[in-house]
Amino acid sequence: MYKQQQLSIKSWNEDDRPREKLLLKGRNAITDAELVAILIGSGNREESAVGLSKRLLAAADHNLNRLGKFSVKELCEFKGIGEAKALTIVAALELGRRRRVQEPSELKKITSSVSAFELIQPMIGDLQHEEFWIIYLNNSNKVLQTSQLSKGGITGTLVDIRLAFKKALELGAVSLILAHNHPSGTLKPSESDIKLTNKIKKAGESLDITILDHLIVTEKTYFSFADEQMI
Repeated sequence: MYKQQQLSIKSWNEDDRPREKLLLKGRNAITDAELVAILIGSGNREESAVGLSKRLLAAADHNLNRLGKFSVKELCEFKGIGEAKALTIVAALELGRRRRVQEPSELKKITSSVSAFELIQPMIGDLQHEEFWIIYLNNSNKVLQTSQLSKGGITGTLVDIRLAFKKALELGAVSLILAHNHPSGTLKPSESDIKLTNKIKKAGESLDITILDHLIVTEKTYFSFADEQMI
């Protein structure tokens, strides 16, 4: 009985309870494990919600991005995590990812390959399949829109060049930055990457739309065709 009381969050000092701590001390005062504990609400017979959350984070090397890649099935393998709790965790982390994506929505200016990478990485950097995206820019290199052009498998994706320029004309874009991810982690452009870049560049010339760069993106870094003088 004593052990169960020690493990129950309700028996803790009010200042140490995650929900009360969030209310009283603010969001910066609580740990990642406490935030996850608020999401799942309860633990299991052997551990509190915080204890279970610490175990979840340890399995993800205390990395929220890695935890965000866990599937519902993988989360349900932890004792005390059922489908409902797993879905809550997945939904919360997906909201966090989407928030990162939307933060630059106020006409962000692209000044270098680094700023383009920082814009596009949250969208495609940690995907397990390839996606091809385009950043549409005005004449001041400010972002008009960032759009997915295609979605493929682990090793590639098909790109419809006509759709790319249809959107550019609709937006009044004067330049584009191409971007796609390599789930394998390799940064070396393939022969097909090079051919596609040249094909899109040539198509843009006839419409007076400049292709400024093509980024190959991985989880932590990128390859820039412009920086390597390949475009």
